[in-house]
Amino acid sequence: MISKAWNTIKKGELAPVYLLVGEESYFIDETIKRLKEAMGPEEELELTAFDLDEEPVDAVMDEADTIPFFSERKLIIAKNASFLKAAEKGKEKIDHDVKRLEAWLANPSDFSVTVFIAPYEKLDERKKVTKIMKKHALYIQAETPKEQDLTVWLQGIVKAAGNSITQDAIEQLVAMVGANMLQLQMEIDKLTLYLGEGGEITASLVEELVAKTLEEDAFKMLNAYLANDAVGALTIYHDLLRQKQEPIMLVGLLASNVRTMSNVFYLLKKGYHPQQIAKNLKIHPYRVKLMVEQRHRPSEESLLRALYQLAEVDLQLKSTGGNRERYLELFLLRQL
Repeated sequence: MISKAWNTIKKGELAPVYLLVGEESYFIDETIKRLKEAMGPEEELELTAFDLDEEPVDAVMDEADTIPFFSERKLIIAKNASFLKAAEKGKEKIDHDVKRLEAWLANPSDFSVTVFIAPYEKLDERKKVTKIMKKHALYIQAETPKEQDLTVWLQGIVKAAGNSITQDAIEQLVAMVGANMLQLQMEIDKLTLYLGEGGEITASLVEELVAKTLEEDAFKMLNAYLANDAVGALTIYHDLLRQKQEPIMLVGLLASNVRTMSNVFYLLKKGYHPQQIAKNLKIHPYRVKLMVEQRHRPSEESLLRALYQLAEVDLQLKSTGGNRERYLELFLLRQL
């Protein structure tokens, strides 16, 4: 749906009202950027932004109904349309005239492009204003794509740059970066710039050039430990220490990964599909896939034992002095 909306924007076929819903800021920012480009040179664009947590929706409609002075159409951005989601008792700071908005949406100004942004996981579909907004506005979901859609999106932006990417490279990239669309776009830009036109992005190139996150390093360190690869685990640990990472924070990351892994294997044993597991635990499917496909899958007992030992390391770090780096080092040297 978002690709279709972007194509119509590129052609200059603009809707009078847009509704962007979701927590993926990349799609929200990219849609706004494309609208600006479609409406002409930036220096000639009449742009007004409102924060609906601070100003009433009446101000948005008044601005939209005011004829532009310097251009044919103007762009109005209305952020935080919280009146479209379930009300949180006592937290409403502004009294919005939704009755007027419902009437206005049926006949919006044709010389303005008004964008309502609701950066929330879901709206309150029971509300009349939500139903009317979705009926009259061009509705765009700004949510992280599912695994297959993410693959298609990555292949598309790589192809647009004149290159190709292997499936292994996609999985490696998402495993390292996560499903952060903006970060993925930046890493693809870096990889395509390195390759030039006509190259192929491989998993080894991703491993070499993409900046590793602390979470990714902690995940690899845990996998090495669980595979009884003490040398590999200690190598990553010492690299992180050289980067001035605190042992107590690394213990927390390791414990978090152990708990996630334990939950993944528990749900898998209960018959859940990896996609269902990812949805239940609110982690990306690629992360689940990496855990499920481990060659040395740890037992439930070994994960619980590791979690108990990490709790002991955490206590030592918080209650004793001495060589703080040594406590986690000794944990990584133990055999499961």
